[in-house]
Amino acid sequence: MTTIAPLRLVLIPRTSALTNVTLVVGGTAFMSLMAQVAIPVPGSPVPITGQTLGVLLIGTTYGASLGFTTIAAYVVLGLLGAPILAQGAHGFAKLAGPTGGYLVGMMLAALLVGALANRRWDVHLRTSFGQMLIGELLIFAPGLIWLKIYTGASWSWTLAAGLTPFIVGEIIKIGLAGFALPSAWSLVRRVRS
Repeated sequence: MTTIAPLRLVLIPRTSALTNVTLVVGGTAFMSLMAQVAIPVPGSPVPITGQTLGVLLIGTTYGASLGFTTIAAYVVLGLLGAPILAQGAHGFAKLAGPTGGYLVGMMLAALLVGALANRRWDVHLRTSFGQMLIGELLIFAPGLIWLKIYTGASWSWTLAAGLTPFIVGEIIKIGLAGFALPSAWSLVRRVRS
């Protein structure tokens, strides 16, 4: 597949350092809001949040480099003390704690879904859903591995606490993001014709 500009470069073709900083700040604010949409899961240290949807949308819309930078800025600001992580959490203990692997996975997912967007995966429904599924898997893989290491629990407990309660919500998020981005591209094509 050929490489094209991600959606943000189509919508904002003239970029500068100021434009990129503004997008990073806006994306970080969006992630901060999505993180506050949080539902505690009984028996699990991992809440259901809007963060994963935010990662999929930002990574895909911004592209690999700026998407990764935005999610990394969000994570680093949270680790440095800004109360912007899930449920207003902050500090380095979040990275070392049970949800640290998910934070690392979010950065990796933003990078990969952005790279796939650069290869036009977000333009068509048939590939967009696959792109979002890959992003979700990349968030959950390090999240589950770290959750197991941190707790020392069995894999059955780890999957029951760190994956199973999230499946339905993540399918909905994949559907939302997988449909929204091809729809945005379709709208851009119609406006430009």
